[in-house]
Amino acid sequence: MRFVLAIVAFIAAAVMIGFGIAQRTVFLEPDRVSLSSEFDGEEDFIVLEPDALAAHPGKQTLTVSGSPEVFLSYGRSSDVQAWLADEPYTSVHYDADAETLVSEVVVAESEEPAAPPATTAPPEATDATTAAEPAPSPAGSDLWLDEFTAEGSITTTVDVPDGISVLIAAPGAEQAPSQVSIDWPLENSTPWAGPLIVGGALVFLVGIALVVSGFAHHRRSRGPRRNLPKGPRGRLPSAPKPSRRNQVTGGGRRAIGRAKRVALVPLIVIPAFALSACSADYWPSFDLGAPATSAPPTPTEAGEPAEEPAEGELAAEPAVTVPQMERIMRRVAVFANEVDASRDAAVAAERFTGPALEARTANYAIRGVLAEHPAPSAIPASPLTLTLPQQVTGWPRTVLTIAKNADDPTIAPTALVLVQESPRENYKVEYAMALAPDADMPLVAPASVGAAPISPEFKGLVMPTGQVASAYADILQNGEASPFAPMFDLAASDLDELLNAATRKTEAETANPTATLTVTTVEGDAPTIALSTVDAGAMVAVELQRGEQSVPNDGGTAGFQAGGVAAALSGFTGQSAKGVQRSSGIQLLFYVPGVGAGENEQIRLLGWSESLIAASEIP
Repeated sequence: MRFVLAIVAFIAAAVMIGFGIAQRTVFLEPDRVSLSSEFDGEEDFIVLEPDALAAHPGKQTLTVSGSPEVFLSYGRSSDVQAWLADEPYTSVHYDADAETLVSEVVVAESEEPAAPPATTAPPEATDATTAAEPAPSPAGSDLWLDEFTAEGSITTTVDVPDGISVLIAAPGAEQAPSQVSIDWPLENSTPWAGPLIVGGALVFLVGIALVVSGFAHHRRSRGPRRNLPKGPRGRLPSAPKPSRRNQVTGGGRRAIGRAKRVALVPLIVIPAFALSACSADYWPSFDLGAPATSAPPTPTEAGEPAEEPAEGELAAEPAVTVPQMERIMRRVAVFANEVDASRDAAVAAERFTGPALEARTANYAIRGVLAEHPAPSAIPASPLTLTLPQQVTGWPRTVLTIAKNADDPTIAPTALVLVQESPRENYKVEYAMALAPDADMPLVAPASVGAAPISPEFKGLVMPTGQVASAYADILQNGEASPFAPMFDLAASDLDELLNAATRKTEAETANPTATLTVTTVEGDAPTIALSTVDAGAMVAVELQRGEQSVPNDGGTAGFQAGGVAAALSGFTGQSAKGVQRSSGIQLLFYVPGVGAGENEQIRLLGWSESLIAASEIP
């Protein structure tokens, strides 16, 4: 009976193990679904629309080929469309009925009818004079959340939510990519493969145990031997004496060796089956709350729902996302480090503008003469402690960010205001200021919501943002006698004392009684940038200009200090009977509270920087 049960166990084990292995081999479903499309390569750009990327749930694995050089980027669909502008492109959508990707060529319609040709030149001459301009390159644009470039083909996995498009191009290559495929993962786990394999192995062990038990029982149950005939003298014939060799290597030993080898078979086979079934795909999952896709949930913000835009109007959205701003800041930090070392003002204009560019241009000129003069403060790339993008529907776009120096925590964080004038221009630093010690930063909206821009004439603040620059300039010029002094929290910062015009005039005339110093502080030419805060206040960035004219009062001459920064910047190292003049740029960041913030709420200075921007002989 034990042998019968063992045979049944072996058959059951074979069926269970075989069926478990078959689930992971012949019966295994595909682990991904793929859609592909081919193009004729005539259009320079291919756009994978959001519905094509969301044809199936899960992460998207994109493969692009068919061009010597392949470029792939993804960003918000509105940004992709804005960058393309009037460039023709191939739009790829998903046809749910046919379950395939479909494409169409999109050409911007011209509002004005095309003018007839002015001449009837031969075709050869016409082709030569109307050569097509090369397509613009999307590589390096600040609009993209990420981008990839490779030779021949690109394969990358992304996990983009709704509202994101993929832009494909071949910058610098004559042939555009011709093949695009999108793969999504499929659920092909076999939860019963592991139990079947392991269960079959256990049944196999039971069968082995039954066989061993059967042989042992059979040996114990054997009866006595039959009576054999006696020999001539009434004795049993004696068996031949075994040889020495047979005594050592007898049949009993061979039987024991075979039994050991047979017993080792399950010890080798069973672990192999167990290891093959150790993957999580081999076992049932009891996590009923597991999501159907590995894509992260779309973040939601608490608060009042945003107002729906009117028909025909675009919805306002933040200028950048946090990952996008982090990429931009890494680029700006690397660029600033390189251009500060080369002192090339023309190149600096690619990433700096306004007061920030004026300060660096002057610094480069000074360091060209005075090598020991310090370079501009480095722009840290991370970490970003604040990212406040403007809510926009178009361009220009503005972002306020604060970055700390990860390598040296003793350096004050840097507040930057960056502006993007058009979709194909990158963000440029317009204001760069060091935060004041223990600056009391107001509460701002999260980056996923953004901040509304504040008009210079807005009356909902304790002072309209358009008047902040001139009011603080009056304080620096007249000190506490200024009528605007009570509206500012001057105790939180000593800048009004450091830059007080009367103090500066007294110090200069005391050091040089033969010259009269005239100090003026006025609002600069840079635009005032204001973004709203959560408490109905505003973060305001402004520029002031401090002018100083030193005129001789004894009929003599005046000049810059020998070896000083003003002499290095102006190149004027002599003495002048007319006198000399210099101008400094002062960049400031304020918090302006709302009207209902409280009686004791004052305008706070959050950060500032000062730098010499011009110097010359008085004309």
